[in-house]
Amino acid sequence: MPRYVALLRAINVGGHTVEMKRLQRLFEALGFDDVTTFIASGNVVFRASGAPRSLEQKIAAHLERSLGYAVATFLRTPGELAAIVGHRAFAAPAPGSTLYIGFLAAKPTAASARQVQALATDIETFGIHDRELYWRSTRTIGTSTVSGARLEKALSQPTTLRKSTTVEKLAEKFA
Repeated sequence: MPRYVALLRAINVGGHTVEMKRLQRLFEALGFDDVTTFIASGNVVFRASGAPRSLEQKIAAHLERSLGYAVATFLRTPGELAAIVGHRAFAAPAPGSTLYIGFLAAKPTAASARQVQALATDIETFGIHDRELYWRSTRTIGTSTVSGARLEKALSQPTTLRKSTTVEKLAEKFA
């Protein structure tokens, strides 16, 4: 069975708190194997049969029923995470900046990509590659003028953001 990493939106942010042991049990209730959580920000690694899109929908529906709110779910394989980490969205590193990676269900349209680029400033830059958004900022998400909600509106779809260091650790640990 293939291994997947589920990157969940709205877990342990915005007043939604879920213990990792409970999250693990929710995935096990779906019949998934080798379930483990990674960092308390909504990252679940598991093995399952089935098409990724179908699994995303199954997980999202189960979590909404169980938790009482919508949880957008994005699956990537460990190999995909390694490729995401290896992608260089920006030509050179920017000293003092943080790189965030946004996971999407589908590649943004050209119009959405232009709307995201319109949010760029001298301290916040964006790149899009396949189903990921790369956001480099010298501010933290909490102090940025760009919010997850603004990004989702520009993208015309949900996203969940992770620091690149978290994605790197996931890729290394579960490769």
